[in-house]
Amino acid sequence: MADLRVCKLQLKAGIRYADLKTLACYRKSDSSQVLFLSRSHDTSRGRRTMSCKGKEGRSETCLTASLSLDDASKEKDSSQFLSPKANVQGKHSNGLNLEGTERVGVLLLNLGGPETLDDVQPFLYNLFADPDIIRLPRLLKVFQQPLARFISLVRAPKSKEGYAAIGGGSPLRRITEDQANALMEALLEKNVSAKVYIGMRYWHPFTEEALEQLKRDQITRLVILPLYPQFSISTSGSSLRLLEEIFRKDQYLANLQHMVIPSWYQRQGYVQAMADLVGKELETFKETNEVVIFFSAHGVPRTYVEEAGDPYKEEMEECVRLVMAELKKRGISNNYALAYQSRVGPVEWLKPYTDDTIKELGKMGVKRLLTVPISFVSEHIETLEEIDMEYRELAYASGIEEWGRVPALGCENSFINDLADAVIEELQKFKAIDEPTKIPVWTISRTLQDYFLPYGGRAWMEWLSGGY
Repeated sequence: MADLRVCKLQLKAGIRYADLKTLACYRKSDSSQVLFLSRSHDTSRGRRTMSCKGKEGRSETCLTASLSLDDASKEKDSSQFLSPKANVQGKHSNGLNLEGTERVGVLLLNLGGPETLDDVQPFLYNLFADPDIIRLPRLLKVFQQPLARFISLVRAPKSKEGYAAIGGGSPLRRITEDQANALMEALLEKNVSAKVYIGMRYWHPFTEEALEQLKRDQITRLVILPLYPQFSISTSGSSLRLLEEIFRKDQYLANLQHMVIPSWYQRQGYVQAMADLVGKELETFKETNEVVIFFSAHGVPRTYVEEAGDPYKEEMEECVRLVMAELKKRGISNNYALAYQSRVGPVEWLKPYTDDTIKELGKMGVKRLLTVPISFVSEHIETLEEIDMEYRELAYASGIEEWGRVPALGCENSFINDLADAVIEELQKFKAIDEPTKIPVWTISRTLQDYFLPYGGRAWMEWLSGGY
């Protein structure tokens, strides 16, 4: 056991540290790195934790299963969300073997948006009152809410103009509801019966409302799916921290078995869906090989990345590389660029900025530009007003002659089906709670800690407690 290294695991392309609650160990051999977890119980907080064991051998990948819905799952109301039983067939089963009495839920996390112009100012207040949006030093935390109220009142008139220009409110709730229904149908087609909930961070239906509903539905196993392809402390992180606080205070939720999909930009289905949309829009241009593919992502303050350890920039750049690699496989090798939009306030945000980049591309003689809203899976004010109106006008003023914009993924079949596959993969991992397994468990605590422990446990603890 001398070659056991505690608290590390192989994830994606590199090593990430595991968390304090779900310790992960790996044993390095010539052929593989294998992760084993075993269960223990923390009676002080009513939560399960994990310890480590090493063992020889490589785990087999489970691929498919023949599923049949339990008869009880056909009943109405909440009973229709009883989980399916798995008929496991051979070594290629997907391992989905939940008891028929389990009620499965999927919680979609999103930002939220004002549905009417009267909602704009209170929505902005909720946004800026979040310490993950405006990070104040600990001694100034008492000013968080007064500052949020001041900023929301100052910004509301201009924001109302933007929302008025796109129809008087954000379509985000409607689109997210459509995505939730489509996901539920896609899961059912794959013989998985689950209820899908929507938890918005800053407007209705709030996360708290979704949690109360899933408690009423007596959900016993929950998959938490942020609708942000890339992880950021200002998006997925903020929602997960809120969940962590609520779960800690609620006995039902504290004992609810749950999994988190922290980010999914690297999933093949997502990458292919993005490439499909880019390829389709390229065909609308006269000279497709002269089009610059311009990825515009929502920005975050530079300090989030450099001081707080936000992986957003790294994940975004990798995401763009994956999409371009997929396009290259299809014979599309256009020039491309990545920039960041939607900056607010006097602090420096991730560069290059979208507006500055558009001007530079115009100076370089670029005449055809296809904009890709790479961090958005739903249409809202950042795509419909900021990109379609402000940046489009700026592009023409900068010498761009032909402009196009890739739509957000919305309810694209390939995208929704890939989300359904991601949920099913997480459901397979519930075995890790009940028996030793080789599959890492992504609880809320684990997800938060994994992104911060590489930068020091103190940084994570300060962030989790709002200490910045």
